[in-house]
Amino acid sequence: NHLVTRDVDLIAPMAEIKAALVMVSVTTLDEKLGADLEPRTSRPRARLKAIETLAKAGVRVGVNVAPVIPGLTDHEMPGILKAASEAGAVFAGYTPVRLPLAVSPLFSEWLEVHRPERKEKVLSLIRQMRGGKLNEAEFGSRMRGEGPIAEHLNRMFHLYVRKHGLNEMDFDLSTESFCRPGDQMSFF
Repeated sequence: NHLVTRDVDLIAPMAEIKAALVMVSVTTLDEKLGADLEPRTSRPRARLKAIETLAKAGVRVGVNVAPVIPGLTDHEMPGILKAASEAGAVFAGYTPVRLPLAVSPLFSEWLEVHRPERKEKVLSLIRQMRGGKLNEAEFGSRMRGEGPIAEHLNRMFHLYVRKHGLNEMDFDLSTESFCRPGDQMSFF
């Protein structure tokens, strides 16, 4: 969310001593779709501006293409990675959509209202990626999915990460500058 830039004066010095980095999620570059999907969050342009602001302040910043919704936003992954790289992101990740518990009927209803012509295709593609279900809670597959759809997303991600020079450096955070606060009972 763009609001992270409010704290750039706190994050930048921490980043300088390797005690902080920031990951900004970008679901879509389509302003209308962004407003429909996430009505109370920062729009795509503002998220990219947050990446730029943080990067200019010396903060290691990345983009998380998330959630990737097959049949709705998956085709945007290359553009999101390019735009984030141009804004100053140096690392990236992605997360395919998961629809656990109460989220599943809410998302189905959202599709019915906002993208009725795509509803069945989107839900079918999610099921293909989630072993016939809309959610897979299994640790190894829940963050990436399985099958041809998941493999396609993974290949596309790695291709465009390489193309745009993302994930070329390791970023080890350090606890070297951390010190325990004094006796916390003195606060009372």
